[in-house]
Amino acid sequence: MSELIFYTHPMSRGRVVRWMLEELGISYVTKAMEYGAEMKSQEYLAINPMGKIPAIRHGSIVVTEVAAIIAYLADQFPSKKLAPPLESTERGAYYRWLFFIAGPLEMATSAVAYGWHIDDSNAQAVGCGHIDDSLNTLEKVLETSPYICGDQFTAADILLSSYLWWGIMQKNIPPKEVFKEYIGRTESRPAAKRANEIDDELATKMKPVSF
Repeated sequence: MSELIFYTHPMSRGRVVRWMLEELGISYVTKAMEYGAEMKSQEYLAINPMGKIPAIRHGSIVVTEVAAIIAYLADQFPSKKLAPPLESTERGAYYRWLFFIAGPLEMATSAVAYGWHIDDSNAQAVGCGHIDDSLNTLEKVLETSPYICGDQFTAADILLSSYLWWGIMQKNIPPKEVFKEYIGRTESRPAAKRANEIDDELATKMKPVSF
């Protein structure tokens, strides 16, 4: 198997990718990156010209962006069943929710976080719509299914659970009971706990970070 190098910082979206890697149960090498000069070094810019983490290098293949990384990994290790089979009818829903989370949901929660004004007069133009529409859409699905794509836990749940947890913690997403139950169901998984323990320990070895 090709070597997999994981570039990350424990106080970043890299925690989402860490969870994915632990769900897969595969061997990987962690390259912890400090914010600032190290991420902007020529060596790392050759990996990600944006100078951001997380990123992975799998053999000769480089993948950046959280949703892209976990989608790539799910397809590279199909035996782990973290994505519906390509030919399955569930694949469409999987794609839909994976990119809904990375697109409209993240943009809508960012709008709340940074005080961007979105109402009926401009919601259609900004693309993500009003955050209430995104959250109501998710709520309806999670009221009837244990996971975002139905009965099967997938990589999309890793992304969604992480974003909902962060949004609720930052008070950008209301702590609806259906969301809290979903987070409890997903983040109680052994791989999620293991990933958090790894990153919490790694954080003690890094320079302090303030956002």
